[in-house]
Amino acid sequence: MNESLRSLRDFFVSLKLTVALLVFGMLLIFAATLDQVNLGIWAVQEKYFRSFIVYGRFGEFAVPMFPGGYVIGGLLLINLVAAHIYRFAFTWRKLGIQLAHMGLILLLLGELFTGLLQEDFQMRIGRGETVNYAESFRDNELVLIDVTDPEFDEVVAIPTGLLEKGKPIQHPKLPFRVVPKLYYPNSILQMRPQDGPPSPATAGIGPQLMAAPQPITYRENERNVPTAFVELVGSGGSLGTYLVSTGLIRAQPFEHAGRQWKIALRVRRLYQPFSLTLNELRHDVYPGTEIPKNFSSRVQLKTADGREDREVLIFMNNPLRFGGQTFYQYQMDRSSGFTVLQVVRNPSWLVPYIACTLMTLGLLVQFGFHLIAFVGRRRAPAAAAPVSIPAAR
Repeated sequence: MNESLRSLRDFFVSLKLTVALLVFGMLLIFAATLDQVNLGIWAVQEKYFRSFIVYGRFGEFAVPMFPGGYVIGGLLLINLVAAHIYRFAFTWRKLGIQLAHMGLILLLLGELFTGLLQEDFQMRIGRGETVNYAESFRDNELVLIDVTDPEFDEVVAIPTGLLEKGKPIQHPKLPFRVVPKLYYPNSILQMRPQDGPPSPATAGIGPQLMAAPQPITYRENERNVPTAFVELVGSGGSLGTYLVSTGLIRAQPFEHAGRQWKIALRVRRLYQPFSLTLNELRHDVYPGTEIPKNFSSRVQLKTADGREDREVLIFMNNPLRFGGQTFYQYQMDRSSGFTVLQVVRNPSWLVPYIACTLMTLGLLVQFGFHLIAFVGRRRAPAAAAPVSIPAAR
């Protein structure tokens, strides 16, 4: 091995690198904890832990300040694997250490997979209501709905990320192009005064409104209200420019080529091949107090093919797992008669359980080997000690 490869190997297997990464990790957690007051938990996770570089803003400039969670976790994973391969030889006496290290490696990989694959939604259900879709906590989408058929709606959803790019969008199911004009991640809608400037919108309710951009909010109890101006262009020319916003309650109708359409900007939906009906919701408190004891929702689960039709009780620490998703009891308003379930889709949800099981098993095995060796060393001197026999008189 030449000097360069040896230096690279020594760097990745170094215990100093392990200590340095652990210190960086603690500093990252400390900074994220302080910044959570300003950004909220979701934005903190994206900025600090699910990023390669943490940037600080100075006016309009973003300056790299600190390695992100992916860099620290990735280097720690490489360091652990390299040290494991280089330092440890496989023997039965080292089986426990091997299992514990495998569990730790799997735990780091599980966090990586969770950050990349996990999606969080919420499902709001009123008492007696049936719902077959969940809504995202943070993402939005532009939808164009063909409502010509009274029995079926054809929905085309466009992520807001494409609207931000400002490039024309042509979907094979749309007989027109969608041309984004303006996009505000957060805004406030107001009625346009008579003497106000003309609106970019020329169709729908847009000409009567004005949208003012606002700073993006990251607080848990606040939501951004994105607004976009989009023009629909058919083969015969423009169909008009519409103002769409999550602040508008109803979708705006229009007609094209003899078909009826609706356009709206709404929270991103995840449609399910099954439905949940809320039969009962309970909010139990401790006797004589207003301290919550338990929140529970009794729902009826039905699949589209009719194979599943059963009642399920969802309460704290007892979620429903079905269809590759987990439904947790999230919020409840008993007076209004609705419950909110948090829906988590995480294909790697079993990885942390497997990792913790391997680590626990490895520690038990290693402790068992040491215990057996210790007991054996204690017995050996006792067995070798001479036995004194009293002399006969």
